[in-house]
Amino acid sequence: MKIFQNLTVRVLIAITLGILTGYFFPETASKLRPLGELFINLIKMVIAPIIFLTIVLGISNMGDLKKVGRVGGKALLYFEIVTTGALIIGLILANVIRPGDGVQTNAVKGGDISKYTEQGAGMDWTEFFLHIVPSNAIKAFAEGDILQVLVFSILFGIGLTRMGESGKPLIQTFERISKVFFNILNVVMVLAPLGAFGGMAFTIGKYGLSTLLPLAKLMGTVYATMFLFIFVVLGLLLRYYKISLWAVLKFIKEELLIVLGTSSSESALPQIMDKLETLGCSRSVVGLVIPAGYSFNLDGTTIYLVMATVFLAQVFGVDLTLGQELTIIGILMITSKGAAGVTGSGFIVLASTLTAIKVIPVEGLALLLGVDRFMSEARSITNIIGNTVATIFIANNENEFDRERYNQVLRKQNKNELAEYKY
Repeated sequence: MKIFQNLTVRVLIAITLGILTGYFFPETASKLRPLGELFINLIKMVIAPIIFLTIVLGISNMGDLKKVGRVGGKALLYFEIVTTGALIIGLILANVIRPGDGVQTNAVKGGDISKYTEQGAGMDWTEFFLHIVPSNAIKAFAEGDILQVLVFSILFGIGLTRMGESGKPLIQTFERISKVFFNILNVVMVLAPLGAFGGMAFTIGKYGLSTLLPLAKLMGTVYATMFLFIFVVLGLLLRYYKISLWAVLKFIKEELLIVLGTSSSESALPQIMDKLETLGCSRSVVGLVIPAGYSFNLDGTTIYLVMATVFLAQVFGVDLTLGQELTIIGILMITSKGAAGVTGSGFIVLASTLTAIKVIPVEGLALLLGVDRFMSEARSITNIIGNTVATIFIANNENEFDRERYNQVLRKQNKNELAEYKY
C-alpha cells in the first residue's frame, strides 16, 4: 500500500514495534542497541561534511562578511535570551509543582554514578571554551566535533569569499559535492525505521516501564514544562512573524519521530538543515544558526538541568534560597553550553552544577539514572524544535526568509496529506 511508502508511517510502526518488543521480550530488546547506534553512526558520518559545505556555500553566496558577523551575533544573542527564559520557566514550575516532595531516596534503584561525578567535578570550563577553536581541523572532522567544524567552516567560508571571482570554480565544485552528500543522506534515511526500532526497543528492554513509577511526577513535570515552552514561548516567537508553529512541526514530523526513536537530536541534524532550506530559510542563515544552536541553544537540556537540580534539592529537604536559585541559573547559563560536546552530557553537566553549588548531595544523581533515558527523548525533541524556531526567526529578522516558498511548501504538504489520507 502507498501509505507504507511514507517514512513517517514506517518510523511510527518501528517505534511501536520497538516498545512492544522491549516490554514483552526485554532480554532480547536490551541487546538491540547496536541497531540504533548503527543508524546514528551513519548519520554522524555525513554531519561534519554537510555542515562544512552548507556554511561555506552559505557565506560565499552571502558575499557580505559584515552580514555574516551580524547574523552570528544575532544568533548568539537569541540563544542566550531564549535559553535563559527556559531556565527561569523550569525553575518556576519546579518550585510550584514540587516533584521531589515525598520521594524516598531508598524507593528508587540507584546505579553507579562515579564516572559522572568524577568527570563533573573535574570539568574545566575555561578548557571547554578554548576547545571551541580546533588545533587540528582534520581531527575536528574525524571526531565529528560540531562546534570546531563550525568555527573552521566559517573561517574557510570567509577566506573563500575574499578570493572573489577566482574562487567561483571552487564554489561550483562544493555545490556538486554537497549534492553527493545529501544523496548519501537520502540512502541512509531508508534505515531510519530500523534505527528507531532498535533505539526504542533497547530503552524499554533495558530500563523497563516500571522504573518510571517512582519518579512519574518528575517526568510528568519535565514533559509538561517542555510542552508549554514549545507551544507558548516558541509558538509566540513564530507568531510574531505570522508563521504557524503547528505547520512547521508537521513539516518536520519525520525528523521528530527519528529523534524520538533514537533519543539523539544529532540523528536529524542534516535533514533539518535541508528541510529549513526547503521551507524558505536562506542557506547562509541555516548554515550558521543550526550548527551553533547544537552547542548554544539547548532549550530542552537547560529545562531538564534546572528542574533536576531543584528536584534533588526537594528530595533531600534542601530549602534553596532565592540567592541560591539565582546562582543555579547563573551556573547553568554557562555549564549547559557544554552539554552538546560531552559524552553522557546530562549527568556530567548536572554533576558539575551540583559540585559548584555545594548544597545538594551529588550522590542524588543515582535517583535519575533509571528515568534519564526516557527524559532524553523530551530533551532532544525540544532541542531540535528550539533550533528550528531559532533559524526561522533569525531568517525572518534578516529578511532571508522566502515567504512565497514557505506558502508553496505548506500547500504542497496539505495536498500530499490529503492524497495519502485517501488510502
